[in-house]
Amino acid sequence: MYFGRNRNRFFREMIFASLIVLHFIRGNAQVQTLPQDTTIVLSPRMLTANAIALGNVNGWIFKEGNNLAWAQKEIDVSGWKRMKPSQLSEKMVDKSGKLEGWFRIRILLDTAFGNTPLDFFMNAWAASEAYVDGKLLYTFGNTGANGQPFTEYNPTYKLPIALNIEKGNQHILAIHLVDFLSPLPPYNLKSKDQNRISSFISITTPAFKKDFLDFRLKARSYRTVWLTANVILCVLFWLLVFLNRTEKNLLLIALSTTISTAAIYCDQTIPTPGISYAYYAFLYLIWAILVAVSGVVSLLLILRVFNRRISALFKTSLCLILVADIGLIFLDSPYPLIFLVLLVVFNYIYYVATSWKGLKGAQWAVTAGILLSFSFGLSLAITGTIVQRFLPVMLVLFTGIFLSFPLSLVVYVTMRFKEIMNEVRDHAKQVVQLSEEKKQQALNQQKVLQEEVDRQTAELRNTLENLKSTQAQLIQSEKMASLGELTAGIAHEIQNPLNFVNNFSEVSSELLDEMKNELATGNAQQAKTIAEDVKQNLEKIIHHGKRADGIVKGMLMHSRASTSQREPTDINSVADEYLRLSYHGLRAKDKTFNAKFETHFDPTIEKINVIPQDIGRVLLNLFTNAFYSVTKKNKQHPEDYEPCVSVTTKRLKDRVEIRVKDNGMGIPQKVMDKIFQPFFTTKPTGEGTGLGLSLSYDIIAKGHGGELKAETKEGEFAEFIILLPIT
Repeated sequence: MYFGRNRNRFFREMIFASLIVLHFIRGNAQVQTLPQDTTIVLSPRMLTANAIALGNVNGWIFKEGNNLAWAQKEIDVSGWKRMKPSQLSEKMVDKSGKLEGWFRIRILLDTAFGNTPLDFFMNAWAASEAYVDGKLLYTFGNTGANGQPFTEYNPTYKLPIALNIEKGNQHILAIHLVDFLSPLPPYNLKSKDQNRISSFISITTPAFKKDFLDFRLKARSYRTVWLTANVILCVLFWLLVFLNRTEKNLLLIALSTTISTAAIYCDQTIPTPGISYAYYAFLYLIWAILVAVSGVVSLLLILRVFNRRISALFKTSLCLILVADIGLIFLDSPYPLIFLVLLVVFNYIYYVATSWKGLKGAQWAVTAGILLSFSFGLSLAITGTIVQRFLPVMLVLFTGIFLSFPLSLVVYVTMRFKEIMNEVRDHAKQVVQLSEEKKQQALNQQKVLQEEVDRQTAELRNTLENLKSTQAQLIQSEKMASLGELTAGIAHEIQNPLNFVNNFSEVSSELLDEMKNELATGNAQQAKTIAEDVKQNLEKIIHHGKRADGIVKGMLMHSRASTSQREPTDINSVADEYLRLSYHGLRAKDKTFNAKFETHFDPTIEKINVIPQDIGRVLLNLFTNAFYSVTKKNKQHPEDYEPCVSVTTKRLKDRVEIRVKDNGMGIPQKVMDKIFQPFFTTKPTGEGTGLGLSLSYDIIAKGHGGELKAETKEGEFAEFIILLPIT
């Protein structure tokens, strides 16, 4: 249903752009076939559409090549051959695709023309020079004469030129022609495009100009209307697609309309003024592709609108459309286009007929558009010869063909949106009705749920209280477990000062006995010396007694719950005390255990406000873990390994840093993110609760606003770093 370039008689009868060409061809039927040396008499009775087409007239002779002398009136034509311009063929071109030659014909203008001025009309893309009796009449394009570059002649919108030759006398008309093959399929000679070669040269009357301009003006006006209407519809449909992206039918409608609009634009049956042949041929190639694509997309749209599935018929038609389109591009024949159009029409008729009984609502709009397009197209095909005489009627029929289906899509979209709105309204009513019915159910369920929520809330509160109690018990258990670890170390540490107290007490008792003897003998000076020794012993007894008292108080502070009361604390002293307690505790449990421990204390650290028993628990846990790690490694490397645990303190700008490092087993990297989680432990079952590091982290981070972090290398070392703020 679209225009195209390769239209022969069958299809040209359906499109208005070939009107003049058809008249030219019909006029040729009145020209008699005459011998070569016979003069062709041109009379008014040979006029068709106010023109006499000479491209298919017998009496022409042709010779390939170029010689300016061939334009002269009297030359030897023994080497020339009889051939009409319409018989030019692609086989005659040279290797570069060029065809050059001369046509000659002897004509006589009948005196019956009277004083009617006649014109000369050239209607081919080839460059040519026209000579009458050896004199140059006009140059069409540039054949390359006088060293000028070749320039093709654009016949579109070119009016005839005056033919001022004497009527009643014989004249020699010579045409120098230079033509090239088209650069794009089907690779014809440019002059044979749209069968222009049949009207290659025409003799016209003044009325021809008026008809020619009237035809072009009306055709361009209608074509502008078709394009404008389709472009507006394209914009409308794409806007609807953008606003309703979930509606797939809209996308197909927009694509179908856009492709159809592009095909109408690319059709150059009525060429654009000033267009080059290369662009003209390119537009034809795009048009041929768009025709097939438009057919496929429109069929898909029909399937979607009619709710039909892709069947074997559609797949077969798709393959045949592809074959027909290839033929349309590469074959200089109207039959591929006829076959393609008939194939699409057949599919339209099939889907409309098989869906007829089930059509409803908006589907009828599309059906009406298809039927209207068929009606206009059928009317044009049946009455093509008649309506050519009435240009407005033919243009109206083409308008119906091009706009019926797109406008029906507008109606379809409008009706479809109305249907959707009705569906939404009905659905909304159902929703409201269901909402009212369920409203009471919701109120009843809300009451039941509230009672269930209250019951579960009470259970959750009881569970929370139990969890808090369990947590407190776990924390206390951990404290008691660490106290148990300290017991042996505390006993060892208390034993030392008690031994000193006992020893100095015995020595002091003996010294007092000696002092009595010296006083009895009157040796007062010696008695004073002994008294000084006794006094020193008593001071040492007091010192070690206080030492034992401090150990006991520390044990009591560790065992009881934290008061969360901060007090100035000597970090170095706390670290040293708990390091020794932890070491001696392990020694008491395992007599074979032996490890080196080192202290590196920063003497510039002053007392800082902390909760001493909490800090002691953290340090005790870190020391115990460190000694456990070196003990485990020592059992694996008894010969070349020396276990060592070190504690280092250092004053930073506004914090105190405590580092506890061991050269034991280290911590695997894959569990580094879990070591501070509650109940996570790397120790075997029964050897750890998994709360030590978790409680330590809470004490440092939450209780003191500090940091607790770890650095390790598996198999070599582990180091825990405590950062405590000074203020």
